[in-house]
Amino acid sequence: MLLIKKSFLHLVVLSAMLMTAAAVNAQKTSPAPRQEKLLNGLKVLIWNLPSSETVTVKLRIHGGSAFDPQGKEGVMKMLSEGFFPTKESREFFEELGGGLEIDCNYDYIQVTARARNDEFLTVLETLSQSILGPEIGKDATSGLRAAVLEQLKEVEGDPGYIADRAIARRLFGTFPYGRPILGTRETLEAIDFADLRFAKDRLLTADNATLSIEGKVDPALAFRASRRYLGSWLKADKKIPSTFRQPDPPARAVEVVEVPGAGANELRFAGRGVSRSDSDYYAALALEKILAKRIQGSDGRTAFVRSEAHVLPGSFVFGVSGWQPSGGNGNGPSAADRWAESIPANVLSGTVSASEFDAAHREVLSELSRFDTAELWLDADTYKTGPAGKEYEKAAGVKPADVQRVLARLQKEPLAFVRVRPSANDN
Repeated sequence: MLLIKKSFLHLVVLSAMLMTAAAVNAQKTSPAPRQEKLLNGLKVLIWNLPSSETVTVKLRIHGGSAFDPQGKEGVMKMLSEGFFPTKESREFFEELGGGLEIDCNYDYIQVTARARNDEFLTVLETLSQSILGPEIGKDATSGLRAAVLEQLKEVEGDPGYIADRAIARRLFGTFPYGRPILGTRETLEAIDFADLRFAKDRLLTADNATLSIEGKVDPALAFRASRRYLGSWLKADKKIPSTFRQPDPPARAVEVVEVPGAGANELRFAGRGVSRSDSDYYAALALEKILAKRIQGSDGRTAFVRSEAHVLPGSFVFGVSGWQPSGGNGNGPSAADRWAESIPANVLSGTVSASEFDAAHREVLSELSRFDTAELWLDADTYKTGPAGKEYEKAAGVKPADVQRVLARLQKEPLAFVRVRPSANDN
């Protein structure tokens, strides 16, 4: 029996070592880009991939919804919608054999355009026109507001979205990560064209952006084209440092949010997490997977854990969707209180076992080995994480003690609790 256990442990260790080696080797075989910087401060990363059938151009602005003025949440989201404001302008990239994606989060705005390799110059020219286009006026502002309101309409009745927004507000208050990226109907109506112009002049500048190009392209031609089409993009007159007051500790009591027609309960609890540049970032990702297994073992497959890392320390969010306490309709006053006491204690208690660590570490490395190389380089600029080529080594070097340290920090954090439930009038 002892021999069997030893053999099993040897297999686990060997498997972890092989996975670590595979991840590191994957990074070694990923070529470093040609790096250039235009006179206006725009950083350009170029990968020549001879076997690629498409070219992918990514433009990342290193400033997102965290910069929304308080009471006017949704400014950066509206601004991102202004890059390609019409359906026709977005479908144009499909005609080029690719597509278009626009992502706006707390930390950045990113435009990703794909097309056939032979349409590379058209992609750059079209992208430059969207960035260097006309000033935003009153009519354009109304159209952008309507576009974001339409997106908000799709999610504002979703109990999951409501729960996520409520737990963020409970944990962070008016700190940027506690405020909605899409804004609310009230904050969107408060935004005028002057707000968008100010945000554009402050953040949408060449020296606050990075351009990446991947595909079967001549690097010298790609650099000249970048300089031609984006060289006239203005740089900022001056850098404006952002300062945010740290949030107060959240109240311990469970906040109950009633939603007409919700149909089911959503439960959330959360504590402060790490930043993307924290040396414990990959340890936090491993812990996320460990705690997800624990909470799913207690509350089923609808339970989840998210480690949400940003420029500044983010959060660990724990949730259960479609929750119903046994023996009742879920609207008893103490049901969620009992959950708030028992689940965190069960999930966050104790130490990280060797088997938990091995499984989680392998999963982190496996996911990282498949991660888009360009995204790692863009993240290095957004989050100031250091050389992108070192990310695999950082992840591979995580030890059980590192994960245990992050867990110990989380165990000491004051937790916020939220429950979304159907309105009492629904019963």
